[in-house]
Amino acid sequence: MTTEAPRWFTSSYSDNGGDCVEVAANLAASCGVVPVRDSKVADGPVIMFGATAFSAFVGAVRHDAV
Repeated sequence: MTTEAPRWFTSSYSDNGGDCVEVAANLAASCGVVPVRDSKVADGPVIMFGATAFSAFVGAVRHDAV
């Protein structure tokens, strides 16, 4: 069994001087989770969100942004 490694990315909207979070959305389909971490502390703690909950969060943020 191989474990897929997270592919971290920061949103293109996160151009605010480095105070951002990174997500690894590539694990949503295969593992059902979306890891999130502080972009300034790559070796720091990671918070795991369920893919469904994270999708609902992003949808709510997008809805409120328009």
